[in-house]
Amino acid sequence: MRTKHTRRTRSRISIHRIDTAASYGNEEAVGNAIRKSGIDREALFITTKLWVQDAGYEPTQDAFVRSLKKLGLDYLDAYLIHQPYGDVYSAWRAMEGLYKEGAVRAIGVSNFHPDRIMDLIVHNEVTPAINQIETHPFCQQKETQKFLNENKVQIESWGPLAEGKNNLFHNDSLKVIAEKYNKSVAQVVLCWLMQRGVVVIPKSVNKGRIIENFNSIAHAIPSLNWANKKAHKTRRIASTTKGQLHS
Repeated sequence: MRTKHTRRTRSRISIHRIDTAASYGNEEAVGNAIRKSGIDREALFITTKLWVQDAGYEPTQDAFVRSLKKLGLDYLDAYLIHQPYGDVYSAWRAMEGLYKEGAVRAIGVSNFHPDRIMDLIVHNEVTPAINQIETHPFCQQKETQKFLNENKVQIESWGPLAEGKNNLFHNDSLKVIAEKYNKSVAQVVLCWLMQRGVVVIPKSVNKGRIIENFNSIAHAIPSLNWANKKAHKTRRIASTTKGQLHS
């Protein structure tokens, strides 16, 4: 129910980018919401992700078909490898095939460090279009973004609001900027990321918050060339195990 109501709200305010994953377990619910929305398919940008257990050539092909069926679609806008584990090389070759067939318009990765990105670039035909990684004021990813830009890979932020951790919404430095422009802390952070060229995927099931996030785009704040040292020095909030980042 929350997925259905969330999608309807996002549709009403013209946010037509949808991000899901096999591991989220909600692809079927997302597909139902898409059908009920009445929005033209060409107006939507839909991303889903391959989970670790399905890495491999044939398993990736099968997983793609399952996701497509659950979503009720005949093509995807983006298909990502969710984590850099398992047989990612065979998975990537299968995804290259899907891309060449036109079953997906862009292929990419999530939670990949620069060395794994370069490995894919050097040994394959298609460069990842996207790397979806943790990016927010406490984990700014400036060097990684520089690397991605140099290699024509779009950085996309999951958890752009740090999942509300580290007391983000009450951070003194962010509150000062928000008050200056009569915006919320969330709007300031999202605007800052977008000004950096980072694609953001703020998650919310609250109608008011969704509209507020959308207004970060509709009502841009003057250039925020700030580096929040206090925030940046605060410990990273991601759960990490031997370099693994969890989304």
